[in-house]
Amino acid sequence: MMFFCYHRDRPDSLELRLQLVEEHWSYMDRFERELIARGPTFAEDGETPTGSVHIVDLPDPATARAFAFDEPTYQAGAYRDVLLRRWHDLLGRTMWDFPGGPTGEDRYLVLGLGAGPAADLDVPSGPRAADLIAYGPLYSDDDTAWLGTAALVRAADPATARTVLTAGRYAAVEVHPWEFGGRRD
Repeated sequence: MMFFCYHRDRPDSLELRLQLVEEHWSYMDRFERELIARGPTFAEDGETPTGSVHIVDLPDPATARAFAFDEPTYQAGAYRDVLLRRWHDLLGRTMWDFPGGPTGEDRYLVLGLGAGPAADLDVPSGPRAADLIAYGPLYSDDDTAWLGTAALVRAADPATARTVLTAGRYAAVEVHPWEFGGRRD
């Protein structure tokens, strides 16, 4: 079962996050084989961290909750909340398999929060498909209720990134600057 996990930073938690960076990476190292994608999100300035995305393949919702809430930065109080949802991988690959690699145009997390009938249950077609790093619908723990869509996408700007989701089909859409995560050499 795959899960989308988005830890959102608590205001003024940057210093705490920086103090715990090694603990965070050591914790994530334990899940290296299970990770589909990972990386920080940023404010519009592209520099101030605002959260941390992890897409991970785990056996069940209880294990996913433990993954999200046992994370050292969460335990220390750096995050204000956590969005944890079942996720279906429509691309069938990890971020490390993305042909465009980790550099080049900007990258974004596009998060559509569901409302009404399910939308975007298939990979978008056309030129935008080549810019998808990770893409899939979000579901309830029991995999029965559609709750939205999460995508990691390469794009020139936030407005272009937003176009991977069908306009007018979501209660809200968030677009966050994002970058490939993991240990820095």
